[in-house]
Formats: sequence, C-alpha cells, structure tokens
Amino acid sequence: CMRACARATPLASATSARGGGKNSRAGTTKTRAMATVTVKEVATTPIEGQKTGTSGLRKKAAVFSEGNYLANWVQSLFSALPRDDVEGSSMVLGGDGRWFNKEASQIILKLAAGNGVKKMYVGRDGYLCTPAASAVIRAREAVGGFIMSASHNPGGPTEDWGIKFNYSSGEPAPEKITDAIYGFTQTVDTLKMADIPDVDLSVCGVTKFGDFEVEVIDPVDDYLKLLKQVFDFDLIKSLLTRADFKMQFDAMHAITGAYAKPIFVDVLGADANSVVNGVPKEDFAGGHPDPNLTYAEELVKVMYSADAPDFGAASDGDGDRNMILGNNFFVTPSDSVAIIAANAVDCIPYFKSGLKGLARSMPTAAALDRVAAGLGVECFETPTGWKFFGNLMDAGRLSVCGEESFGTGADHVREKDGPWAVLAWLSILAYRNEDVPVGGEKVGVEQITKEHWAKYGRNFFSRYDYEGCESDPCNAMVESLRAKAAAAKKGDKYGDYELDFADDFEYTDPIDGSVAKKQGVRFVFTDGSRFIFRLSGTGSSGATVRMYIEQYEADPAKQGADAQDALAPLIAIALETSQLAKFTGRESPTVIT
Repeated sequence: CMRACARATPLASATSARGGGKNSRAGTTKTRAMATVTVKEVATTPIEGQKTGTSGLRKKAAVFSEGNYLANWVQSLFSALPRDDVEGSSMVLGGDGRWFNKEASQIILKLAAGNGVKKMYVGRDGYLCTPAASAVIRAREAVGGFIMSASHNPGGPTEDWGIKFNYSSGEPAPEKITDAIYGFTQTVDTLKMADIPDVDLSVCGVTKFGDFEVEVIDPVDDYLKLLKQVFDFDLIKSLLTRADFKMQFDAMHAITGAYAKPIFVDVLGADANSVVNGVPKEDFAGGHPDPNLTYAEELVKVMYSADAPDFGAASDGDGDRNMILGNNFFVTPSDSVAIIAANAVDCIPYFKSGLKGLARSMPTAAALDRVAAGLGVECFETPTGWKFFGNLMDAGRLSVCGEESFGTGADHVREKDGPWAVLAWLSILAYRNEDVPVGGEKVGVEQITKEHWAKYGRNFFSRYDYEGCESDPCNAMVESLRAKAAAAKKGDKYGDYELDFADDFEYTDPIDGSVAKKQGVRFVFTDGSRFIFRLSGTGSSGATVRMYIEQYEADPAKQGADAQDALAPLIAIALETSQLAKFTGRESPTVIT
C-alpha cells in the first residue's frame, strides 16, 4: 500500500491523461477532468452539542455518521473562517484510518468545493497521521487542513470519531476560530454541497471538477522529506543495521503502521520484523490505540521479557503520541522530553545551532525545567493543548516541547509527533554507540536515563486516570478542590508536606496575550512536590479525571526507587484532599502511568 507515488505535476498529469501510464496503486498518477462544479444549497437545522475543544470535536462514530452531523460542523467551519482565506485556497485532508473516515472524506470534499476552496490535498486512502498533516499543510502552503481522528481513543462503528482543523502554520485552530465554529453550529441552516461524484482516494493523482481540484498524495512523502532534514539518517541507519541491536515498534494497528515500514525498514534498514501490528485497521483490531503501559500490553510484555530488544516504542491512533521503552525499562514522557532536549544539540542536526527554548504542559513533571536552566534557555509552562506551543514556535521562542500524556515534539511541525520522538531516541542511542564495536557493551535506554537523573535529579512522576466517570460528580469534585485551593495558605501542612501555594492554573500567552483559565487545580509544596487534578477533554463521552503526582529527588542513591513507592505518601494525601472516591465512586484508577 505504501509504495512511492509520484507527485502529480502538470507534465505528469498531461502524460497520464494521454494514457502514459496505468491507473494503479503502484504509484503512477491519474488526472481526470469533470464539468464545472454545480453547488447545491441543502437545507439543514442546528444540532446541539457541537462545541469544539482543544483537540477538535469528538463524539461516538454513530453520532457523526448520522444525518448532517458532520456536514453541519464542516459548513460552520467554512462560515467561521475569513472569506478571503477560503475562496480560492488550498486545503489538506487526511486522518487515522478509523471507521467512517472514507465516507467523511467525501462529505468534506463536496463541502470544500461548494464553499470556494480551489484545491484539496488528500492522503491516499484518506491517510495522514497528525504530524504528517501538519507537515503537508506547511509544505504545500495550504490555508489549513482537516484531520479526521479521535486520537488515542478506540475506533469502529460503536466507538469514537473526531475531527479538527489545523491552520496555516499547521497548528490546531486557535480558540477564536473554534468558538466561532461553535457559534455557527447553533444557527447553520444551509449546506453548500458541490454536486460532484465521489473521488477515488486509492490512487495518487489529480481529479478536476471545473475550477476545483483534488490531488491524492502519498501520505508519507512530504513528512519523510522533512524528517530527513531534521535527523542524520545515516547515523540512525548505522544503529538499526547493527547485528547486535534489536528494536520493536508497535503501531497498534493505527495510522503509523502506514509510516513505520517506509521509514524504519525501507529507508533506515531495520529488520522487517521490528514493526508489529503495522497494518492500519478501521477498528484498530479491536484494541485501544493509546501507547501506555496498560493499553500497549503486547509491547510491554516483549520489552520486559528475558530476551527483550534494546529499544521499544509505540504510537497511538493518529500518530502524535509515543511511548519509549528500553530493555526491561520504561521512560516516562516527562523524562523522555527532558532527555531529548538535553541531547538534541549533539545528536540531532536540526538543533546544531542551539535550542531557542523549551516548554511543557503544566501537569508535566518539571524535569524539562532543569534542563532549560542547565542550557540557559527559556522554559514555558503552558496549559494542555498543542496550540499554546504553536504560538511560541511561530514566534521563534521554542524548539522542543512535550506533554506528560505521551506527546513530544519540536518546531519542525506544529503538532506532537510520535515517529519524531522515536527517531530522536534512536539518534541519541546511535550517537552514544557510534564508537562501540559490534558485540561490545552498548549504551542503552536505561543507562542514558540514569545518567540524566544523576546530572539533573529525578522527578518521580505518575498519572492516575479515572476514565468514563459521570460528569456531574466530577465537576463537583473539581469545584470542591477549587474552593480548598482558594482557602489554602502558604505553610499549611499536608502530612509531612508544607504548602508553598495552591491555585487553579491560569496562563497568559506571551505572544498573543490571550488568557486561559481553570486549567487544573494544583497544590505545590515547598520541596517542589505537587499534586494536580484536572478533567480531560479528549474523550467522546463522560469524563476522565486525571490526577498527577510529582516529587523531586536529587540524591542519586534514592533515584532508583519504584515511582509508586516513592510517591505513595503524596498519592494518599491527594486522594484524601480531593475526596475522589466519595465523589466518583471509584476506588482505583483505570490506568496508572
């Protein structure tokens, strides 16, 4: 499926139209011209509940696939964008391959043509992982793009579906746009649908309908070209082709399965068996494509076995999250981004001139702050959501960033990037082992991590997820915590911990001055320890309570402790303060990270 597709240039299109090649999946292009587009105005009525969050709109797939639910939202987006941005523009379309994406692609194409878009770039078969979509938007100078995904959530007719719009820099649309979309969903009464047939998305090439054009592109091409500019592929290849190095990448039957073989195997020379679950499926083979210790159970078993590979990694549904493992060793996302940042200048050519700045989401452990201090660069603490990082990147103040929810990235795109994080770790490993002879004692993931702790200290960190809770009791719990934080005073005792401050995190964007309020209730202690509670907006129904626990340890003799053991006293205090079991009825979390 992922064989190379030639990009359709005017010359290539003309040759194809004269019968210069077969219309096959082997990579030749096609051009098909149709009559001028006729636009039909289809009556519709507003649908409740189409409020767009930081990660777009997510609901059950059955909701999106019924009636005009998707069409209403897409039409509202076109109405919300400045007319000059839409008329005559180019846009991008792709997604994670989940159920309903194929049908949704055709609806979006018809609405795009009906609303004045001139050209749509679509990943073959509707495929584009989220970071690749950002890369295509930037490479093709598009005004923006649609990403069809519910990220790490399950897929299938009874599971989740989602859509978001990324703007011209490749970053998720800002709040002023998502708020405007929601406003139009409450009044939309007409859909501008082009009267065109469905487009064959299985073959790369161009289809023209009058002034409207659809170009189906290889979903890997633009992204791979960008990665080659970021990393030293020869250096990474020297590691992956060593006789004594083994890796395993678990694509979890999600979108990065379409990228893993072309990148890791075909280009970088990894053994074909190093990629598992590499065929994308509409329902992710019934799995939950969230790369953590619970849902990536198959990879975890392999990496904690007697004959474990040297390096393991997994990615999520839409390819923007990652999990990194060594031989019998797990790297927390908070540590991962810090270690990448600490080694970036030496190991990754893209950063050879230095880092502009670093940033992390507020719940993410402060390991990155210590690296920033050591390097003498800015470090920003932002709300959860990649758009906040995008503003800093566009202003030239941010190079590497991450979120504890297994998202890591850099300013090569404006999204978190799972394969990028994997390649960053492979770059570090390749650099550290460049002079180690085959059969010699290799430097592994665990050694690199422990050396990092010895230099910067260890931020013990854990996240407890309570998924699928009833929304009202969760909201009541958060309100109770806000009241306790407001009443708390510096010096208050919480067991053996002394309070420094407690608040509901608020962020003023240093670039555009926008203010984000109520981003998570945090209790921070004088030794740097803290616990945080927030409700996640990444699900399609109910509420997910997230509890974050962090404690700093400078003493190398104590850094090897199990995180749950080290954090146990603070976890007990957090649960008691929040009264989580009382409010939610949950005695234990769904997932512990």
